[in-house]
Amino acid sequence: MLINGAGRTTLDEVGVAAGVGKSQLYHYFHDKDDLIEAVIRHQTDRILASDGPHLGPLDSWDGWEEWGRQIVAHQSRGGCVGGCPLGSLANELSETSEHARAVLAASLQRWERVLTAALHRMRTNGLLTRSADPESLATATLATLQGGLLLCKVRRTTEPLQVAVDAVIANLRRFAEAE
Repeated sequence: MLINGAGRTTLDEVGVAAGVGKSQLYHYFHDKDDLIEAVIRHQTDRILASDGPHLGPLDSWDGWEEWGRQIVAHQSRGGCVGGCPLGSLANELSETSEHARAVLAASLQRWERVLTAALHRMRTNGLLTRSADPESLATATLATLQGGLLLCKVRRTTEPLQVAVDAVIANLRRFAEAE
């Protein structure tokens, strides 16, 4: 396990942890930035794949409720350790690596686009008012979720994450068509 974080971990340490030589690392990765980019892309794919079953049905209120339950349950099962891997990498690398910051921004935008598409479907299906702005709502959703995950990680309790999820859904419901 690497304990120095991505920014301070050397390729030699990665090689030792992976049980491979530096030359083998360079066979797959041009340099450390390339390796970090691969980690960010892998984490993004992993998040979207694990959330996938819950992101797909985000075109209903029941889907949003289930999404929230699953996120809180996931953090609870993990003992509230780790938070969001993208959020953690962003916190560590955004000020020290422009390359990593740009890759992280693209990864978070990818996640945001999935949320935006779900909110567009809800608006098209008449569950959200025409005045609802799916792009802004997706940004608010992701920002609130990231804050909830960070507080969950720091406080080692899912309570702030549950508050964040509830706030996301309450914010979205402000734009609900009369049922």
